Formats: sequence, structure tokens, C-alpha cells
Amino acid sequence: MTEDNRKFDLNIEHVLEHWTIAHALREVIANALDEAALTGTDEPLIFKDDNGSWHIKDAGRGLCYEHLTQNENMEKLKHSDLVIGKFGVGLKDALATFDRHNIQVFVFSPHGDITIDTSPKHGFANIKTLHAIIHSPSRPHQVGTEFILTGLKDEDITKAKDFFLLYSGDEVISKTPYGTILRHSRKKARIYVNGLFVAEEENFLFSYNITSLTTALKKALNRERTNVGRTAYTERVKSTLLACQDPVVADVLARDLQKLDRGTAHDELQWTDVQRHACRILNANEKVVFVTSEQLLKGGSLITYAQQDGYRIVVIPNTIAIGLNNLKDIYGNVINTLDEYLQEWNDSFHFTFIDPDQLNPNEQAIYMLTESIMRLLLKRPKIVKQVLISETMRLNSLSNHEALGVWEEKEQRIVIKRSQLQDPASYAGTLLHECIHALSGTEDETLEFENELTQCLGILAEQLLKIKSSRKTM
Repeated sequence: MTEDNRKFDLNIEHVLEHWTIAHALREVIANALDEAALTGTDEPLIFKDDNGSWHIKDAGRGLCYEHLTQNENMEKLKHSDLVIGKFGVGLKDALATFDRHNIQVFVFSPHGDITIDTSPKHGFANIKTLHAIIHSPSRPHQVGTEFILTGLKDEDITKAKDFFLLYSGDEVISKTPYGTILRHSRKKARIYVNGLFVAEEENFLFSYNITSLTTALKKALNRERTNVGRTAYTERVKSTLLACQDPVVADVLARDLQKLDRGTAHDELQWTDVQRHACRILNANEKVVFVTSEQLLKGGSLITYAQQDGYRIVVIPNTIAIGLNNLKDIYGNVINTLDEYLQEWNDSFHFTFIDPDQLNPNEQAIYMLTESIMRLLLKRPKIVKQVLISETMRLNSLSNHEALGVWEEKEQRIVIKRSQLQDPASYAGTLLHECIHALSGTEDETLEFENELTQCLGILAEQLLKIKSSRKTM
């Protein structure tokens, strides 16, 4: 044997019998992509020549036969957040798979040419193993490494390229320090690690390319680099989503949030911190009001006003709504819940007061009953300095509809909505209701107010009974 035709025993202990030609091609392409990443050179070329052979060519430093001795590539381990591979045995597995499928391989490098053949193992003539045949370089001035493979089908290349994000067609939506969020067009989402496909997810909303590897994920990237378990990459998927501030991602997440109550949301939306982060991004980038299903049904005028003001109504589950009360968005602003919008609306509200002279005759007649109605309480509330009529009213915090009347302690006035002047009963009921607030200093829907209301109803009933009794004796 000459120096120009040396045999190098690949010494593969376990042949991956289930590997297809596409798996072997994956290793060659991965090595080429890693070399491009490590050297900052151009993307590898993958093409078919006129004779039907396929070429995979990088512009790196060139393959040396010493690379076939490594179990782990120390350079790749050092740059594990940059490259795809870490095992030197990947190339040997690929060469073994090509041999098993009768694919002819020629490797050209400025350091030497390599072919493969089956030869007796040194010292054991009865045992034949796969050897790399090392030749002197026929292209000493070539830049990089070129694989020429004969016997491939076009579909083998197509399947091999499909392992890589670079050739997948998946759309990049957002990049973060931990990884990339991708929009996929497949039935199943994909998990990539540094651009290499490692797992599928049936119910993920997005695909992900993880570029910052945890210790657990590094350990999980086995020799085959497929079927990596979810527990290995869950933490990085969550970190990627929580680091994202892209409104497009937030909008997709928010729309999926609304499916939680129906049990049809994607798996990312099962994580509470992701749910809330989606609300934080959306709140920062769009005019939205977050409401629960119950609030949407009972929101009344407030929902309509919000929509008229240009807000988008985003329905969220109760479990998320509770956590938004003390949460700020990514810009430090308060999350706009329905309660927040109500406060904002009322703070900016201005009454449209109606002068009594502008009332129609029927309204004026009812309005003139104001003092008589208040005296029905025996003690007219002296704290009430004015009773005014307004065309518009603040929203009631309990019903989210315009209030019929309001007691304003600071201004010492009662304001009643004009529509209550349609009949004496409506006006009297609203006026007395607000008078009780003024007399008692209590709020709606409280036990104290209920007690005051009950007492006043008793007084009114007693007076009516006296009036009725006096009429009978006349």
C-alpha cells in the first residue's frame, strides 16, 4: 500500500440500521453548515451535475482524515450555541449508511481525497470493516470540502434538506436571545436546535429554533439528533416566548387565549406566564381592553363605548384576568382591563347639563316636584344644594350602563339623567335613591345602604298610610 492510498479503519461499533440515505445526507449537510458558521464563510452549495451526481460543497478549511477519529469535536462543543453538531462520529455513521445503500462517495479536500471501501480489519483478516481510503489531494488549492455522491435519488436530497430550517420554508416571525419563533405551514409544529430539526409538536402554535442551549438540552441531543423529548426544550421555548416583544406574536397568542375556555387552545397557552406576557405585549402595542366572557355579556354600554373609542375587545379567561390587576405591560403601563377603561371613561366624562327652561312642558312639570319629593323623607337632606338634569351620565360601575342618577358629595349636588323626567314615578324613585346616598354617606350594593333604604321605605309607607287613613275619615 502506498502513502497515497492509505486505509483508515472507521471502527464503527454500532451501525444505525434504521438510518435512511436522508439521515446520512443530513450529517454531511450539517457538517458543511457548521463549517460555514465557524469560519464565517458562505452557505454551502448543494447541486446536481450533468451526470446525475449530487454535490455538497462548503467554503471552509477542508476535511482532514483526523476528523474521523473524534468521538466529540471539542471545537463544536465550545461553540455549541452556534453549530448543529457535536459528535465526530456523525460523519462515520453517514459513510456507513452510504455504503449499506450502495451510494458511491468521493470526498475532495485540500488535505486529501477520501473514498470508502470494505477491507479486512488490521490483524484480523477474517473480519471485514468499513475503511476510509485516504489519497493525496487531487485538488490541493481547493477551498473547503466537496462531497460527490452517486446513486442518490432527488427525493433523498429533498428529505435531507427538510431536516434544516434553512431549507424548510418556515417563516421567521421574531428573534430573541434564546431562539427564534417561526410560523409554520405544516400539520405539526417543529423544534429546531441551531437550525436542525429535532422534534415535532402536534399542538404547538408556533415552531421554534432554539439557539441558546440549556445543559439539559445539550445532553438530550443524542447521536441521532431526532425525537428529543419535550422536557429537554420546554424551558427554552418558554424563555423564547417570554423574551419576545413582537406584537404579531402577541396577537396570535391573544387570539388563541380565547380558546382556553373551550379547551381548544394550543399547548403554549397552557403556561400562565406566557398567557400574561401575551397580554403585556398586546397592551403595549395596540388599543385593547381585556374582558372576561361574563364581562362581555354584561358589559353593556361600556363595551360599546370602548369599541367606539377604537379599542379592540380581547376576551380572556377568568384565571388570567385575576392576574392582570397588578400587572404592567412591557412599557410599564397599566394593563387595560374593563375596570381600568371604566375609570378612564368616567375620569374624562363631562355632564351635558340641561337648563330647566330647555325642558319640554311635561318635563318641567315633573322637575317642579323636586322639593315636594325630597320632603317625603321627613327631613329634606340639607346637604343637597342642587338637583341638576343632564343629557349624559357617567357609567355605573356595577352595570356598565349610564347611571340614572348620581350623588356628588364634593359638589353637594344630585345629577339625574333627563330620561327620568318621562314620568313622576321614575323621577321620584331616582331622586329619592340619590337622597338616601346623600343622607347616609353609603355606597350602592352595601349593607349600610340597604338598611338606610329599608328605613326610608318604611317612612314613606307610614306617610302613605296616614294620608289614606285621613281621606277615609273625611
